[in-house]
Amino acid sequence: MTSCVSLSRGRAPARRHLACLPLALASAFGGLSLIPLSALAQEATPALPQTVVTANRTPQPLSDLVGDVSIIDRATIERSGATGVADVLARQPGIEITRNGSVGNTTSLFIRGAETRFTAVYLDGVRIDSQSTGGAGWESIPLSQIDRIEVLRGPAAAVYGSDAIGGVIQLFTKRGEEGVSPYAGIGLGSHGLRKIEGGVSGKSGLFDYSFGVAHEESKGFNVQPADKRTPSKDGFTSPDRDGYRSTSGNLKLGLQITPDQRIDATLLQSNIEAGYDASVSFRTKPPILFKNDVSTNTLRTAGLTWSAKWNDIYSTRVQVTDSQSVYKTQPSFYRTETNLRGYLFQNELRFGPHLVTATLERREDGLENAPTTSAKLFSRDRSQNALSLGYGFVQGPHSLQLHVRRDKDSEFGGKTTGSAAYGFAILPSLRFTASAGTAFRVPTLYQRFSEYGIATLRPEDSRNVELGLNYAKDGTTAGIVVYRNRVRNLINFVGTARGCASSFGCYTNVNRATLQGATLSASQRIGDVTLRASLDVQDPKDADTGNLLARRAKRHGTLGADWRVAGWTLGAEVQASSQRYDDTANTVKLGGYTLLNLSASTQITRDLNLIARIDNVGDKDYQFARLYANGGRSAYLGLKWTPQ
Repeated sequence: MTSCVSLSRGRAPARRHLACLPLALASAFGGLSLIPLSALAQEATPALPQTVVTANRTPQPLSDLVGDVSIIDRATIERSGATGVADVLARQPGIEITRNGSVGNTTSLFIRGAETRFTAVYLDGVRIDSQSTGGAGWESIPLSQIDRIEVLRGPAAAVYGSDAIGGVIQLFTKRGEEGVSPYAGIGLGSHGLRKIEGGVSGKSGLFDYSFGVAHEESKGFNVQPADKRTPSKDGFTSPDRDGYRSTSGNLKLGLQITPDQRIDATLLQSNIEAGYDASVSFRTKPPILFKNDVSTNTLRTAGLTWSAKWNDIYSTRVQVTDSQSVYKTQPSFYRTETNLRGYLFQNELRFGPHLVTATLERREDGLENAPTTSAKLFSRDRSQNALSLGYGFVQGPHSLQLHVRRDKDSEFGGKTTGSAAYGFAILPSLRFTASAGTAFRVPTLYQRFSEYGIATLRPEDSRNVELGLNYAKDGTTAGIVVYRNRVRNLINFVGTARGCASSFGCYTNVNRATLQGATLSASQRIGDVTLRASLDVQDPKDADTGNLLARRAKRHGTLGADWRVAGWTLGAEVQASSQRYDDTANTVKLGGYTLLNLSASTQITRDLNLIARIDNVGDKDYQFARLYANGGRSAYLGLKWTPQ
């Protein structure tokens, strides 16, 4: 539900105030007084309890969890009219994004102000990450293949190990259900956008399946136009349009061997080519950026899972996963490839109100990097073995979750993390939560062993505490979560550093960061109208200098409404962000903005659904990153056929 910014990910080394929003939110919160809920601004209260996997790596009712979790279902994704996963997530509380231009270009994401690399990302249980600059390549994840998203805000290293300092995001593809369900869709939009998708899912006897393919392309827009207000110091101009082309597919198979044993297999591949502006011709005055700069992102994931319930108390899960992320550019050659392999053996004991988990996990990371066609190939790998233990208790008004994990890295040795969370239902509709936890992330292989690396880099680590108050009753939800996350040994790229062999600079542990703030959210149903709002007030800063961390706003939020009338669902949404800075020194300012988005959807026939959307109705000119433009006002119209 929110929008904004995030640090740039790419080749290494990395290449109006909100005055109206608090008033609008205050109006939306009217009648709720001082009773706010968590950051779960769901549009409606479900008739049945929702189940979440992400919080503790095992299915649990959402009502039993103490963590700050949001769920995004397929209907919400389709109504959004978005073309990228990050754009859907940017409308959620606590999340900001940044992108160097259009969809397909370098995209990053912050949870509660934490770096992109501090979010652990999984797709059908398969870990996605980069061992060059770190963090998932959001531009390479195909939204068309995603059926559900779960977002956990707050550290979770005691469950997931390295990476989960800011939070965890899990994406799920569709699972087949009884019968046969084909679908097909087309869409047209601004900047020459064209989309086509199709697939089929179903279940017959013990076997279920889901298959989907999609293709999307856009002529794009000029992501680095000449800008008199913020010209580059070299006076570069870029007259070309930077479009993209994306093709993706996924396959999910399931076999219920017995009522208590099941095997699942998943495959996904995505390839996106996007124009960008990087290479420069100095033969012209002023210099002109080449028109044919193209980056290619390829993502492949595979997973195999065997789940078994041995009796009413004991169950196990064995999983093997593999992912490959390849990023390359032309005509200025660069290529980096990350290969990840994972092995998981999870045991669960459930008796009465108690849940005990014991998990053995092994992770293997590999990196191949070629900065030029003539440079020597850089290749490196490492592994981590881990044991984690968890305990959960839910009875009456009390909820308790405890976790501890020991990771042993092949290079850094042992690291122990832990977390404790408690929830108490003051009233059936009002719940208080409190939690504390530690987390860490080991440096990427590139940050340590490339020409810009320092082998003695230390892992980044954090300590987080948070409090929450949640209210939910009769179609009304509201909440507040207050948090403080302190990060030590923060890794940045600097010009000079001890042990640095490159004259250009190296990655090094330079400072500390404090990520603190509050997330407020609310939703209210009034007849056929659903109102929703969220506001993040945060102070993500460098603890040594006091400067605001780059590309993070102190305030950002959303205010939306959906109205069901005469067979239509009409929506309006305001996204807003205060100013940010493009640099760590806080000298280059990125202005704040307020955007208005409108949407409409209806069931034309029993099997045919129409979705229309206009984003940035006021054609607001704003930037996520200096010198990189956004597409301005854009429209989208889509049709989807789903036989009933």
